[in-house]
Amino acid sequence: MSKERTFSIIKPDGVSRNLIGKIIARFESEGLFVIGAKMKQLSRHEAEGFYAVHRSRPFYAELVNSMCSGPVLLMVLEGENAILKNREIMGATNPTEAKENTIRKLFGVSIGENTVHGSDAPDTAKNEIAWFFAESDLANKQ
Repeated sequence: MSKERTFSIIKPDGVSRNLIGKIIARFESEGLFVIGAKMKQLSRHEAEGFYAVHRSRPFYAELVNSMCSGPVLLMVLEGENAILKNREIMGATNPTEAKENTIRKLFGVSIGENTVHGSDAPDTAKNEIAWFFAESDLANKQ
């Protein structure tokens, strides 16, 4: 097992429904530590750039609009196998297909309002973290 970092977003639907504490508690109970966090209202430019990999997909405009619809909580999580662990905790993108007791099964409303985002691979995590955080923004977990 290796300690690594991953990127996570509590999306506008999760923030507006006051789920921040429940979601962070879930990450912490599973051995992930928040080493950086920012509450932010994403600009269209930020959301379009962040999700540029999906630009040609039919859901891109809806995704960008959703991510700009309210504040988000941006986080860097650290822990053993953090990327895989975070993805397991989040569950499948579609809440109706997510496993029981995952964040998306418990709190997701739809594919578009699925409450959380998480990096899917080490390179993605590195790039997503750098999109919003400088290294100096992050605490070292002892």
